[in-house]
Amino acid sequence: MPKARETVLEIDLNALAHNYDYLRSKTDKDVKLMAVVKAFGYGSDVAGIARKLVELGVDYFAVAYTDEGIALRQAGIETPILVLHPQSVNFEAIIENCLEPSLYSKFVLEEFIETAERQNQKNYPVHIKFNTGLNRLGFSEKETQVVRDLLKSTEALKAASFFSHLAASEDWREREFTLLQIHTFRNIALKLYDELGYRPMLHICNTSGVINYPRAHFDMVRTGIGLYGFGNDEPIDQKLRPIATLKTIISQIHHMKKGETLGYNRAFKAKKVTKTATLPLGHADGINRQYGNSRAGVIINGNYAPIIGNVCMDMIMVDITGIDCEEGDEVIVFGGPQHATEFAAKGNTISYELITGISQRVKRVLVSN
Repeated sequence: MPKARETVLEIDLNALAHNYDYLRSKTDKDVKLMAVVKAFGYGSDVAGIARKLVELGVDYFAVAYTDEGIALRQAGIETPILVLHPQSVNFEAIIENCLEPSLYSKFVLEEFIETAERQNQKNYPVHIKFNTGLNRLGFSEKETQVVRDLLKSTEALKAASFFSHLAASEDWREREFTLLQIHTFRNIALKLYDELGYRPMLHICNTSGVINYPRAHFDMVRTGIGLYGFGNDEPIDQKLRPIATLKTIISQIHHMKKGETLGYNRAFKAKKVTKTATLPLGHADGINRQYGNSRAGVIINGNYAPIIGNVCMDMIMVDITGIDCEEGDEVIVFGGPQHATEFAAKGNTISYELITGISQRVKRVLVSN
């Protein structure tokens, strides 16, 4: 890959294909795969990611909010798109853009029925979410009859799927709870199958569910973080390839005398003669203040350089004492020799937060070597 000449987030489409193929290999051939591309494709490049996944044969996409689905349609994506957390104010836009809403409460189901009937829809595809223990969104098991009655009351919409969300599928200590969620979900679906007279698709597995609970794959699985190279488990991480590498460059090198200070609030004080480099990214780019003051570091010409002083909005400073480097040299923040999970842990956070937090002002570059 070419050396960076500015701050960029490189997106490796070959790594994406590898992860997709690995996750596909864990399911039967008749099980559909839904790719979760919310939050700009987990902080990457949603249009580029989605186009590659279409090429690979993905069956469905999922986004969090309506505007994310509209952006995919504007990018030319024609694959079905589930909107996981729609609001009733967006229902007309959902229909206009052929998006498929998750309906998770009596209020939103009634509101969507009203909108769909007003627009003379027939059998518009919707997805009914059930809460089996995560306790964020979804109808409870006790509300099954409410769902049945409302679905049977109209011809404007039809359930394309019933789904739920596992709370701890990556944690074997919570296996009993996960199995209870799966059992509850299956019971809800069987009851509604009989009463509705047709069989919507079922899906409950997220990335860790795909790997750890193969008997719960049902008709479709949803995968988000796994596509981007993270498995919530070290042995699985070894089989996946992170798609994103955050790179920047050295803007300027300084030579500090013993006793001199650096950065806001003079947070770093040189205990000896110290060589530092200033890099053009900061907390406005997603490298937040918790990574400063030697908690985390970057890689320069194969060497680790700790971040010193407080992280600034647009800049960080690193200690390059003893490192052979020059102004303009490439710097790797995460990816390649430093896994994003490792970098995130140094800031007492997780890879999800790190990768989705990279600012949209950081240039995205799609690569396919």
